[in-house]
Amino acid sequence: MSSTAKRTLPPYAALAPVLAGVFIAADDQTVVVTVLPQIMLDMRVAVTELDRASWTVTGYLLGYLAAMPLIGRLSDVWGRRPLFLAGLVVFTIGSVAVALAPDLKTLLPIGLPGGADFPSFEALIAARVFQAVGAGALVPVAIAIAGDLFPAGQRGLPIGLVGASAEAGGVIGPLWGGLVPKYMDSLWSAIWANAPVAPVLAEWLGQDQGWRWVFWINVPLTLAIAAFVLWTLAPSPGVRAKVDYLGGGLLAVSLAALTLGLARIGSPDAPMVGWLLLSAAALGLFIRRQLSHTDPLLPMSMFQRLAFSAANGTHLLVGAALIIGMVTIPLMANTVMGLTPLDGGLWLMRMTAAMPIGAALGGLACQRFDYRVPAAAGLLLAAGGFVLMSAWDAEVREPALTMHLAVTGFGFGLLIAPIALAATDSVRERSRGAAAGLVTAMRVVGMTLGLAALTAWGTDRFVGLAGHIQLPIPAAGETTAQIQQRMDAFETEITTAGVTVFNEFFLVAAALCLIGLAPTAWMAWSRARSERTG
Repeated sequence: MSSTAKRTLPPYAALAPVLAGVFIAADDQTVVVTVLPQIMLDMRVAVTELDRASWTVTGYLLGYLAAMPLIGRLSDVWGRRPLFLAGLVVFTIGSVAVALAPDLKTLLPIGLPGGADFPSFEALIAARVFQAVGAGALVPVAIAIAGDLFPAGQRGLPIGLVGASAEAGGVIGPLWGGLVPKYMDSLWSAIWANAPVAPVLAEWLGQDQGWRWVFWINVPLTLAIAAFVLWTLAPSPGVRAKVDYLGGGLLAVSLAALTLGLARIGSPDAPMVGWLLLSAAALGLFIRRQLSHTDPLLPMSMFQRLAFSAANGTHLLVGAALIIGMVTIPLMANTVMGLTPLDGGLWLMRMTAAMPIGAALGGLACQRFDYRVPAAAGLLLAAGGFVLMSAWDAEVREPALTMHLAVTGFGFGLLIAPIALAATDSVRERSRGAAAGLVTAMRVVGMTLGLAALTAWGTDRFVGLAGHIQLPIPAAGETTAQIQQRMDAFETEITTAGVTVFNEFFLVAAALCLIGLAPTAWMAWSRARSERTG
């Protein structure tokens, strides 16, 4: 595609608005973490309904993952720019729908049987899923755009920047969610205080929007990004091929059912088994269709390329290791360390803030070295960081805390470009979007699997360690000092059990990173092969 697309601007200028779009979409993955308590209060979701509220995050993951491979293939056939713009449009419409969800009962004249209330919170979750479909389109299409804009051998840094933008958006999201509502309410009220519009409109537009500002603000941002994409990014011709929509639907059903099934693994039941069986059945039908279809969504020949299969296998393991760190680090701070949720977030930020730096440097390294070099270095650094963290106790302090977390995050960042390049450079140009979609989705699948394993094994392990510890119930004749002594001993044992579980989590993450070294051995880069496929 890069050979036929005409550009009037330097490639990095054309890539800049694409990076901005990836950043904004990634921001909305984590922004909800900060505003979720406000959403629950506004929509009357009780604290005891956290499992229901968690779908604001799980739903986004579901939409983000399910359509990604199909959208990557669509960008091969329809062209990159139309698909990137379509992703922005879907993301923007979803953002508006999330912001409007609390008002749907008044905006839509829908009456439910029996006079039941309109399910506004369920509508918000559906809007989050829709929003995530657009967001999930942007990363693989951006990777494919970077591959089109730059010649073989010079794609490392651009793809590293795509990864850095995605990681930076995730890092900024919680901070963005705290700052935007605070300042936008004051600004908007000032603008509309004497607005020359109908009183009803002025009243609605001037009301306290609170958490909804983090979604409303996406509208002007994405419109500006879309305008710059149209200006800077020249159209690229698509390949002549039919799109296997049925195959894409089967794969989306399989991924969505897998996510829904694994989300229930903490309390296994019949629906969980049903979702997992549906996922397996849909995957089987998808594979059968790919083997028989004349123009499959994911040609099986792609998997015969060792570098492609190795990149996907490595990304699966990386996703599982990454989610263990992202869940365990703040949870350890909030529980056994007795710190606030803000402190837990700041702990995690020490790791995630290093990832964009590693992504950019990993991209540069890919332009000079075999892809296996930065990939192996990243896995070893991440594994080493987790091993260091596995020695943490309740007394861990600076500078060791920051150093261990930063090393781990930097290692994960180094992996982004070599994995993406190994997958996309090892296939033909006509399949680059599909390859980018699949390898990006594999990390999310790994995160889903890792989170499920963490939920299932972690609870049982803690019960096994702490189940024998007796609650220090005061006995007759005991003095206050004796009761306090037993209470202190109880708290020490519970803390020790908790620290042990978290330390084991870190060791499991380290083991996953080290296992990832095995498939990485096949992620070799050949300039001649890269030039043939690129």
